[in-house]
Amino acid sequence: MKKTEKFRQLLDSTQLDFLCEAHNGISAVIAEEAGFKGIWGSGLSLSAQFGVRDNNEASWTQVLEMLEFMSDATRVPILLDGDTGYGNFNNMRRLVKKLEQRDIAAVCIEDKLFPKTNSFIQGQAQPLADIEEFCGKIKAGKDAQSDDNFSIIARVEAFIAGWGLSEALKRAEAYKNAGADAILIHSALGTPDEVLAFKREWADRLPVAIVPTKYYATATEVFRSHGFALVIWANHLLRAAIAAMQQTAQSLAADQNLFSVEDRVVPVSEVFRLQGAVELQEAEKKYLPLRQRGVQALVLAASRGMELGELTEQRPKTMVNVAGRPLLAHIVDALNATGIKNISVVRGYKKETVDLPNLNLIDNDEFEDSGELLSLLKGLRGVRPDQDLIVCYGDVLFNKYIVQILAESEDALAIAIDTNWIESANRHRQADYAHCSMPHSREAFSARVTLEHIGADIAPTGIHGEWMGFIKISADEIAAVVAVVEEMLRDAAMRRAKLPDLLNLLVASGRRVQVHYTTGHWLDIDSLDDVLHAGNF
Repeated sequence: MKKTEKFRQLLDSTQLDFLCEAHNGISAVIAEEAGFKGIWGSGLSLSAQFGVRDNNEASWTQVLEMLEFMSDATRVPILLDGDTGYGNFNNMRRLVKKLEQRDIAAVCIEDKLFPKTNSFIQGQAQPLADIEEFCGKIKAGKDAQSDDNFSIIARVEAFIAGWGLSEALKRAEAYKNAGADAILIHSALGTPDEVLAFKREWADRLPVAIVPTKYYATATEVFRSHGFALVIWANHLLRAAIAAMQQTAQSLAADQNLFSVEDRVVPVSEVFRLQGAVELQEAEKKYLPLRQRGVQALVLAASRGMELGELTEQRPKTMVNVAGRPLLAHIVDALNATGIKNISVVRGYKKETVDLPNLNLIDNDEFEDSGELLSLLKGLRGVRPDQDLIVCYGDVLFNKYIVQILAESEDALAIAIDTNWIESANRHRQADYAHCSMPHSREAFSARVTLEHIGADIAPTGIHGEWMGFIKISADEIAAVVAVVEEMLRDAAMRRAKLPDLLNLLVASGRRVQVHYTTGHWLDIDSLDDVLHAGNF
């Protein structure tokens, strides 16, 4: 059912119904969740949330913009407090069209002059609109609507201006004849005497709505017994929010901590719930390609790095200073530069020193009698299962494009191979060499090259490059890799196994490990000389 139809049902029902004020998307959701069948887009509250007076200081286009958020966030109809229609008959025609475009069910306009003043501020000094001019505005609005169920409610301000019952009845009758769908009779008295007198005389010629802000002590049963159609709680969510915000702000200013207010505010998760965060997460699963859901990184940094001697007596290799900052900080910067913000680090030796912010820290307290595979297993169990993963060591400096190549690939498993392997051989440094399905060449640029073997035992004629310590594992493949690693670690002889052992086993089992050739632009920190060279990387 359309929102306009839902609102017409509220007007035409023989039962008393209630509208609750809302002034933005989240307050509209709160009102709907509370059970209200409709929402009052209060002019006072809408202007207040902008921080301006209820004197048409907020433009009608600003009001429309906020209404659009409110309408999109809810399924119940919204009745806009449209002040005087924001101008003459022409403004009214345009307003109705724009409201219908935003799925607003109805508008209420009051018979005062533009710009209006709130009815509770010197109401008796406020002039009323000419009856014929206001009737023309109603007619123009009705002629402009394209949905027959769109409603225009005429708000009679005769009591507010001090003109009495006869003037109120005269105006209501004229507005009825002009095509108004309902009458809102307003009063500033602390008792309902005026609105009850009007309803007795008016009977049921049109549905009547009231706003009992001033006569709040009146029992609702009185309104029900007199046959009113709608009761509007016109500004109470705003007023409640102001009281809560004032109290919270005062506490924060005085106490300078969050302890005193935390129990009085909702958790952030409740804000996310009201915003519909869960729906977006479900939509992402449905509509986003997996590789666009984000890429995460896992840094293996549990070992000490004995080869660096005194530099790692009080901290692991990953926290050794390079150019004035820990090596791990440079790794995090490079990952961040590729857009990877979700970074997990497996720590072990002197783990308390691995304390950089914004990292998911995973402990491997068995680092002394285990190898890289156990750290990998603990890391895989601690990362998100729905994001692709880049695994790297905690002692490697690299340019960001190396990670970008892997992160942007659609391969389930992939590694980066440096074609400049001869330099490592000439320096007699320990390296993991790779033999691939084809060597680096122009043909390999457009071919799908796969790993065939990795290790230090490859004859020079069979070496196609040096593995750089990076593995890309797609989200769909993480669980399978976990199962393989778990199986490997059941063999006591594999407890100190390394990542190349895993890669060889994956290849031997028939899995394709895609190779992406690069040349240089990385540095493995294996010696004190490497630390010195790293400062110039």
